[in-house]
Amino acid sequence: MHIVISEFMDEAAVAALRADFDVRYEPDLVDRRDALAHALGRADALIVRNRTRVDAGLLAAGPGLKAVGRLGVGLDNIDVPACQARNIAVLPATGANARAVAEYVIGTALLLLRGAYASSAQVAAGGWPRTELSNGLEAQARTLGIIGFGGIGRLTAQLAQGLGMRVAAHDPMLRDDDPAWRDTGVAPLPLDALLECADVVTLHIPLTDATRQLMNAERLAAMKAGAVLINTARGGIVDEAALARALRGGQLRGAAIDVFQDEPLPAGSPLADAPNLVLTPHIAGLTQEANTRVSSMVAQRVAQTLRGR
Repeated sequence: MHIVISEFMDEAAVAALRADFDVRYEPDLVDRRDALAHALGRADALIVRNRTRVDAGLLAAGPGLKAVGRLGVGLDNIDVPACQARNIAVLPATGANARAVAEYVIGTALLLLRGAYASSAQVAAGGWPRTELSNGLEAQARTLGIIGFGGIGRLTAQLAQGLGMRVAAHDPMLRDDDPAWRDTGVAPLPLDALLECADVVTLHIPLTDATRQLMNAERLAAMKAGAVLINTARGGIVDEAALARALRGGQLRGAAIDVFQDEPLPAGSPLADAPNLVLTPHIAGLTQEANTRVSSMVAQRVAQTLRGR
């Protein structure tokens, strides 16, 4: 059986697959779509990250596909209904990168609340901005608002509670009497109420028709004055132009954005010169440890599917 891997994967997981399968591992296949389509001609499985568009056209190039492994959790780059129609198993690495994302959220929240870490060049040049940087905020007793209370949201809540933060969450998929609220000690809130009270808002929801532009100008304006917004979920959930305006106008204290409407971020983006903004290239879920866990999980799931177990 033949497996094609179109984006980077942990070498140990690739080696484990090669022990039992014929594997074509070329991390740059994602950028050579014609070559990728040709490679799928005899493939039984395809393994991707988030950049490979597994649409109807690509699936048609792989008549023998039985599985698509996703090195991550988001499935918006995969035509899941088309896979289901052909009985192709879609296999994400559910939960494997949760710790990496949760630590990213807490780390950037602390950075933005404190506001003290962008002055190294000034201090090295002899400046002493002690007065300006003496008004940072502590996380303790502040409220973290989590939109989307799945595995990543719950782990983020746990870490925040360890810092003494209050935590509230909004998730329309969970009833108010769901055991998750009792088990985690997190209060369920309607979205508007959460935005009104949270000092830090973090997004952990998929990109769907219902969530596209969820954080638009109106909802950003509804956030608590001086709050922080963190998006590690999907680009398109936050109105980027509206966010830039909220930062320039001082409505928000800061933001950290790891995912974008268009990736890479295009030249001329309104986010390019917005103040108090951390921009990272879709890496919140990528650490050495997370890559090992994600790759191992997907390798195992793909292998089991191809073996019929």
